[in-house]
Amino acid sequence: MAVMNWFLQRRLKARIATYRPQLYRTAYAWCHEPARADDLVQETLLKAISRLRTLQDEDALRPWLYRIMTNCHRDWLRRQRDTVDPDDVELACEDCPEMNAERAAIVRGVREAVHRLSDDQRKVITLVDLEGFTYGEVAGILEIPIGTVMSRLSRARQQLKRLLLRREPENQPQHLSVVRSRHENR
Repeated sequence: MAVMNWFLQRRLKARIATYRPQLYRTAYAWCHEPARADDLVQETLLKAISRLRTLQDEDALRPWLYRIMTNCHRDWLRRQRDTVDPDDVELACEDCPEMNAERAAIVRGVREAVHRLSDDQRKVITLVDLEGFTYGEVAGILEIPIGTVMSRLSRARQQLKRLLLRREPENQPQHLSVVRSRHENR
C-alpha cells in the first residue's frame, strides 16, 4: 500500500509541475509583477506538494491548485494591508484648519484674478459662471449680442486661467499646482 501511495504521489507531483506555466500566467494577471507572480506560483506549488495527501479526487487537481493559489494571494494581500505605515496615509478632512486655509487661499487667488480681468470680461464671467445665467439671459442683462457674450466669456476664462497658473508655486494651493503641472506637460 505504501509503495502504491509513493507511485501515486510521484505521478501527481509530475502533473502538478505541468501546471506551472498556467499558474504563472494567472498569477501575473493578478499582481502584474513578474517576481511576485513567480513567488506566488512557487508558494502554491510548495503548499500543494506538502498537502498532496489532502487531495481527495485526482481529477480535481487543477481547481485544487488554483484554490491554493487564490488563498496564497489573499494571504499576501492581507499581509500587505497590515504593513501600511499610518504616517503614509493621508487623512481627508473637510473642516480641518489645513483644508480651510487652502480653500481660503484658492478663493483669494480666484478673486484677485477675477479683479484683474477687464470690466466687460468680469461681468460676463460672474454672471455665467458664478450666478448661472444662460448666454441669452446675460445678453439681455448687458444688452449685447449673444455672440459677444460667448467671445467675452471665452477670453475671460482664458485670461483667468493664465492669471491663476502664473501664481507663485510656493504660495499656490496644491490643487492648482496639479492643474499647472498637467497644463505644462501638454
